[in-house]
Amino acid sequence: MDYPEKLHIVMFPWLAFGHILPYLELSKLIAREGHLISFISTPRNIDRLPKLPLNLQPLIDLVKFPLPNIDNLPENAEATTDLPYEKIPYLKKAFDGLQEPVTRFLETSHPDWVIHDFTPHWLPPIAAKHGVSRAFFCTSSATTLCFCGPTSIMMEGGDPRTELHQLATAPPWVTFPTKVASPLFLLRRILGIHQADVSGVSDKFRMGSAILGCDVLAIRSCTELEPEWLDLLGKLHQKPLFPIGLLPPSAPVNGDDDSWPPIREWLDKQEKECVVYVALGTEVTPTEDELTELAFGLELSGLPFFWALRKRHDSVDLPDGFEERTKGRGMVWRTWAPQLRILDHESVGGFVIHCGWSSVIEGLHFGQALTMLPLWGDQGLNARTFEEMKVGVEIPRDQEEGWLSRKSVAETLSLVMVEEAGKIYRNKAKEMRKLLDKHRHHRYVTDFAEYLQKHRPCVQLRLI
Repeated sequence: MDYPEKLHIVMFPWLAFGHILPYLELSKLIAREGHLISFISTPRNIDRLPKLPLNLQPLIDLVKFPLPNIDNLPENAEATTDLPYEKIPYLKKAFDGLQEPVTRFLETSHPDWVIHDFTPHWLPPIAAKHGVSRAFFCTSSATTLCFCGPTSIMMEGGDPRTELHQLATAPPWVTFPTKVASPLFLLRRILGIHQADVSGVSDKFRMGSAILGCDVLAIRSCTELEPEWLDLLGKLHQKPLFPIGLLPPSAPVNGDDDSWPPIREWLDKQEKECVVYVALGTEVTPTEDELTELAFGLELSGLPFFWALRKRHDSVDLPDGFEERTKGRGMVWRTWAPQLRILDHESVGGFVIHCGWSSVIEGLHFGQALTMLPLWGDQGLNARTFEEMKVGVEIPRDQEEGWLSRKSVAETLSLVMVEEAGKIYRNKAKEMRKLLDKHRHHRYVTDFAEYLQKHRPCVQLRLI
């Protein structure tokens, strides 16, 4: 069926680049269908976005709304990556201060849809009042969202200790067999630095409000990857549910950035599929003990490695003498690294990863077997999910306290990268390249866009 009228869609992601970039990728794919996108974020975040393709620039309007000034939020801190973890509640409080400019924008621009994140609990009723349809786009996995439960549980207040420990086993509403659960040490870590949310609104309440108030639920997943979890998600929420695909990254392209030539020169000297690429993201910092044992484990493994080690406000550093002892077979890169190009290089044969959803997707997009070291949040669930799928191995550690040993790091790297028994992980990871074919996943977005077009709100209602 043909729906000739094009849509105007507002995109409103949370202020974390693990959310902003998937929202931007979805924006580009919807804009390719000819729809107009208004992409809302803060000035500094907008300025840090990758450049839009020329053909899409007329269709994607990047809208800058400054955050209000609030106490305890450092100047120029506009994304989670700009802050130590304990300051992020202040970012949420500032984010809630965008309610007024976002409301005015909906009133004056009359969009058809707003596609929003979990954070703006106040947005669905405002959009509904102005006749704007709502789609909640969840950037995590269907598995993670299923663990959160139905909205009735999300909206209830409760003891965070009880709620978190429920993640240590599959919840009662999961009716199929699975070993997916969050390690106890990750739950202990979250509880150890838990503090009252200064915004006055819990993340679970925000998530429940986003789902309860939306007309359609979209999630960064696909039926080939999470069929049972997607089926369960639909049953839990009784809303139209659209997996919009994994939004695999665009293929690396030649560019002018100065970082790639020296990295490529070093990688070109290595043997095929022998290099371990290490990148633990920029949102969460490993503890000093974790970083030390990981470094000594890499050293003990004898494998060549490239370590993208970007420092945060609360970063720890490598053990003394590590870089000198591994010079020649290892490179530590302390500024931004072109991850897609590195993962696509023929010398790279494995990925040491924290199991953030976006990083997992990027690694598997290039067929890299995973050595998994979850550090926070849903990363433990993601690690167990992909270990079940046999595309990687989680580094064994003490499940109560999370103690990591260099021996377990070295042994897991050897298994995933070298040993005969690890072939199953290397082969399965290569098979994933077909699953993450971008044309397959673009079809998911096309189906989603057609649904939004077919179910556009009544023009008369929008103008009331």
